[in-house]
Amino acid sequence: MAGESVVMDRFWWSMVAYSRVSAVDERPLELMVHLEHFYWSDLSPLIVFLLDRSTCATDNQPANQRVDLRTAYSHIALAEQHAYKVKRISSERTPDETFAEVMGELENLELKDGAASSPRQRQLSFNAKEAPAAGPTVFSKLSPARPSKVYDTYWRFATMRQEVFFQRLRNEAPPWTEDPILRRYKFTNAYRASDRVSQYLIHDVIYQGPQDPENLLFRTLLFKIFNKIETWKLLEEEIGELRVDRFDLNAFDAVLTQAMQRKQAIYSAAYIMPSGGREGSSKKHVNHLRLLKKMLSDRVAAKLRDSKSMRSGFDLLLSYPMIGKFLAYQYITDLNYSCLTDFSEAEFVVPGPGARDGIRKCFDNLGGLSEADVIKMVADRQSREFERLGLKFRSLWGRRLQLIDCQNLFCEVDKYARQAHPEVSGLTGRKRIKQMFHRNPGIVRYWYPPKWGINDLVAQDQEDAYAHR
Repeated sequence: MAGESVVMDRFWWSMVAYSRVSAVDERPLELMVHLEHFYWSDLSPLIVFLLDRSTCATDNQPANQRVDLRTAYSHIALAEQHAYKVKRISSERTPDETFAEVMGELENLELKDGAASSPRQRQLSFNAKEAPAAGPTVFSKLSPARPSKVYDTYWRFATMRQEVFFQRLRNEAPPWTEDPILRRYKFTNAYRASDRVSQYLIHDVIYQGPQDPENLLFRTLLFKIFNKIETWKLLEEEIGELRVDRFDLNAFDAVLTQAMQRKQAIYSAAYIMPSGGREGSSKKHVNHLRLLKKMLSDRVAAKLRDSKSMRSGFDLLLSYPMIGKFLAYQYITDLNYSCLTDFSEAEFVVPGPGARDGIRKCFDNLGGLSEADVIKMVADRQSREFERLGLKFRSLWGRRLQLIDCQNLFCEVDKYARQAHPEVSGLTGRKRIKQMFHRNPGIVRYWYPPKWGINDLVAQDQEDAYAHR
């Protein structure tokens, strides 16, 4: 690695300074800095330049924020100057003058005995007559994202949609909301696991039948490949109990082919499923059944059971054809509803196309953050944002919104904003909401993965609701 140069336009200092000015909770901030130190403990900067000015180049930054930021940066400089050289440079001059001072400091850098003070610290030569050796140059930006007016709508939508959920839970008579958009159009729940298809998967697929790893993998992925309750029921009616020892590819193919000949849709429109036709059968469902058979023969269930993290399980699923990043993330989340795995849902997130569209509507500028970073940020800030807006958000019996839920909410807010904020364009520029709301008269008895520890509370709430009717 000798001769490489890493130049960062912003160090972790900016994350801390801007967060303190924004009154971010100090404890998570400290943990993030500790994480930086943990992973970079053996690589220290030769020098950090603090560019200082009494005025700001941007007119839209309030004067009091400029003062607070200067103070925050000064405190960090005092605390860090014992670890490496910190040089404060005034930028209230011409760019050429400022640049000349920076270059002069770099040329004067001297390390004792020509050796680094830490194992991976390296001296850099910036002599005009001797160019530094070729190597990667990395620019990092950690400036905060700038929310748009749709950002507040994100939290209001989550609150309203969750209130609709509880109204329906109690079997209240419609309308369940005064919001005209929610009354007219179809939106998924604030919590992914509360949606009708997820409820069926959890109660009627995952926790019905043998609970050994192979059968859990088989039933979960068989259902999720098609993601359609009607397809699962059709297979059950024709095949019988759906178990690994009854998985005959030809028999399953025959049932599904006959359904398609009757013009019956066997796939949900929720996900775009790759066909795999270039390398396999001309029939998409056959390629998916072959994929499932391959995963069973590869003992994927046992590998998932032994995985140490949600990310490692995700990577395993991603290694198979016809499973991209978004599908792999959805699948590992669904498998984690079962007792096959017990991963933390706070580990990572993969934004889908709809969520990316919603994020771009909620933020005028991401400030160097990725879409996944933004989802993690809103998940961390949810309590403070609901409080800031005076919203009484009812959680899922104490379970906070998880990353998968925040990801889904961005997708739904993308749709909601087409009506609420038609002037705000996302990535796709879509203007219409396709699906209208049609009431399902059936009573839903909600039931969640037992390991969440909320089913007794759910049942009690439903019983109390019906007792008082």
